[in-house]
Amino acid sequence: MATDIKDTVHAVGAAAVMRLLPARPRLLALGEPTHGEDTLLDLRNELFRQLVEEEGYRTIAIESDCMRGLVVDDYVASGTGTLDDVMEHGFSHGWFNGSAANRELVRWMRAYNDGRPASERLRFAGFDGPLEITHAASPRQALTALHGYLAARVDADLLPCTADTLDRLLGADDRWTHPAAMRDPAQSVGQSAEASQLRLLADDLGALLDERTPHLITATSRDDWDRARLYGRTATGLLRYHYWMADTSPARMTRLVGVRDQMMADNLLAVAARGPGLVHAHNGHLQRNKSTMRMGGMLLEWWSAGAIVNSHLGEGYAFVATALGTIGHQGVDTPPPDTVEGLLYALPEDRCVIDAPRLATALGDTRPAPRVSPWFGYSPLDPAHLADSDGIVFVKDVPQS
Repeated sequence: MATDIKDTVHAVGAAAVMRLLPARPRLLALGEPTHGEDTLLDLRNELFRQLVEEEGYRTIAIESDCMRGLVVDDYVASGTGTLDDVMEHGFSHGWFNGSAANRELVRWMRAYNDGRPASERLRFAGFDGPLEITHAASPRQALTALHGYLAARVDADLLPCTADTLDRLLGADDRWTHPAAMRDPAQSVGQSAEASQLRLLADDLGALLDERTPHLITATSRDDWDRARLYGRTATGLLRYHYWMADTSPARMTRLVGVRDQMMADNLLAVAARGPGLVHAHNGHLQRNKSTMRMGGMLLEWWSAGAIVNSHLGEGYAFVATALGTIGHQGVDTPPPDTVEGLLYALPEDRCVIDAPRLATALGDTRPAPRVSPWFGYSPLDPAHLADSDGIVFVKDVPQS
């Protein structure tokens, strides 16, 4: 069957990916089926370099805390801080900050920007919320930053509260980050009287920011205003997430994963508004179809960030999934020949770009079997959704980082 699909195969590169698409998308999403493998991040880095040099891309957004990402962006855009500090404080999720490939990405972006005018500089964004699967951050940082931005620039009478009121309602941060709250809604403060009041204040502060847009952009800059909007999105998103952490209904977990991806989608739409960007995250966050996950015996289904963004941008959004043959150090061995990964593994190339819709057409009624991974950390391709991606990057073998 490999001979039937060889016409869909191309060398990995920005030009090959662009040839799969009707036009240059505002967001080109490159998914990965597992985290923490520098082989995949090195490939992402090379693709980003080519997109910058050949296609005019200027932003990269990765699945990391959007607030911490500001530390990275300040460094790559203007040299604020040191590379060591940025790697320690600018990334969330443990597999990011220790990655040699992420360090190389940040170093290269800083070197590229050195001496260039602001309009030509590369930008970095984290697009995940300040969330982990075990807990969510306090809304303090985002809420107080939004309040501070407004308090310095609009009449005090227009503000819905003082900084002291926010501080009193927020209380100690460890009330918000209690790890037990993920499993026990009674441990969450998300539906307390204080949290309810904070949700209203966050809404009012966000509305004030929007209605004062002409003055604020003139008084500061579009970048500063964009950042204040990020504070507002993050504060309201976190307060919504904490609300659902305190919920006791059967919808609780579905709402939590849905709120997270909606926060991701809002951040990605803000990246798209700034111009063409490469997005890198798990396939499950970027795909156009519904995401699913088993948790505690329950099957959760929700719309991914990619599905939401695709609904807004249409052809302005493109999704290329990554699939793998083997991850030997994790016990993921040669894929069965009747799976999509098995068909691609039989090709001579070590890595290649596949035209996914053409591959689906070439396979016709021969629906490949779904691959089953022996390791929870790798998510195989779903053969039923081949045609829902614009392309596939296939990497035959992933060595230990």
